[in-house]
Formats: sequence, C-alpha cells, structure tokens
Amino acid sequence: MKKNRGKVLWLAMAVLFAITGAAHADSGAALTKEVQASITSGKALEMLKQGNQRFVGGQAEKRDFLAQVKQTSGGQFPFAAIVSCLDSRVPPEIVFDRGIGDLFVARVAGNFVNDDILGSLEYAARVAGAKLIVIMGHTECGAVKGACDSAQLGLLTATLANINPAVNSVQGDYTPRSSKNTDFVQAVAEKNVELTMGKLRDRSVVLRGMLDKGEIGMVGAMYDVSTGKVAFLE
Repeated sequence: MKKNRGKVLWLAMAVLFAITGAAHADSGAALTKEVQASITSGKALEMLKQGNQRFVGGQAEKRDFLAQVKQTSGGQFPFAAIVSCLDSRVPPEIVFDRGIGDLFVARVAGNFVNDDILGSLEYAARVAGAKLIVIMGHTECGAVKGACDSAQLGLLTATLANINPAVNSVQGDYTPRSSKNTDFVQAVAEKNVELTMGKLRDRSVVLRGMLDKGEIGMVGAMYDVSTGKVAFLE
C-alpha cells in the first residue's frame, strides 16, 4: 500500500514538474538546467512559434535583461540553436521573442553551414543540451540575390559560392534566373534551406546520430522581412 502511494506521489510530482517547467520556459525568466531537460524538440518548436506570434502581434513579453544576465552568469541552458542570415532585419532573439540564455544563434550571409558552424552546433546540441536546430532563411535575401547574379566582391565571392548549389538546383521556367526575378530568388532561398539541412545531416556524424535517435529535432524556416512572420517548413 505504501509502495503504491509512493508511486502515485512520484507520478503527481512528475506531472507537476512538467506543467510548471513548461510554464517557466515561457515566463521570461532565464532557463534552468531542469527546465531545459523537460523541453522536447516538439515543445521547443512550439515555443518558437508562440514567440513569433507574440512578436508579430506586438505582445512581446516584458523581460529584465540585466536580471537574466545575472541569472545566466553561472551557466547557460538554451533550448534551441538557430542558423540564420547576417541580415540586420532578421534578429532571431527578437523575432522569436526570447531572452538571454534561450537560444544559440549562428549568423552568416546566406544562412549556410560549414565545418565551423557545424562544430558550433555540435557543441550546442551534444554539450549544452539544445533540443532543436532551426535553419532559417528569409525573403529578399541579399546573399541569395548575389549568388543568383554570380556577384564578385573580394572574400564575399567565396561566401556566396556556398549558395550556388541552391541556385543550380532550382528547377522550373524562371526567366530571368537572376535577382530581378522575385520568384526565382524566393525559390533559391527555400532550396538553400533544404540543402543546408541535408548538408548538416551528411557532414556531422554527431548531429546525424542525435537526429536519428530522436535526441534533437531539426526544422527549416523562412522569415518574411515585410511581415515579421516565420513560416516553418515542416
């Protein structure tokens, strides 16, 4: 009898922790290790969706960032890692309405991945416990436009070369196949997200293993610079 009571009490405490942990994850306070552990990849995605809805609706949570600085001074427990473009109009922490210590963010023109970024993502997921990786492109991307036009400019030429596979992979009757064609630019931006996700799986043994085991999730996304909305490519 006592053993059964103990089991019931344990289950009740687990349910209560799950509920309060989920609530705490969206409370505006910095995440703790316990709360991070309670977040699944599905929950992480839902948190990002809800954050973007708050951002678009002008209902961003009030956060004491200096308090979060103090709360995270002894450790960080982000729930997601985001690869996004360098574009000044696409700040992930803001468009997802998150605070200090919530997200790992890797930003580079054209939101592609190389070994340095993949290594950083391996740290974010395997070592620091992030549950979701988001590859996020955006509309009207200057890097994508540059790749579509085969732009040449110093070291930027090599940077844009990372987007060339997407330019070459887009099928269809797009005329012209240049930055002057908005539909073509959008198609390349979306294809770039798709190919980047594939490259992450192919090149990182660590992340591929975690994805295959369900330890983390991965999703593509597109941010609209004219509305602030994020569309997840699920």
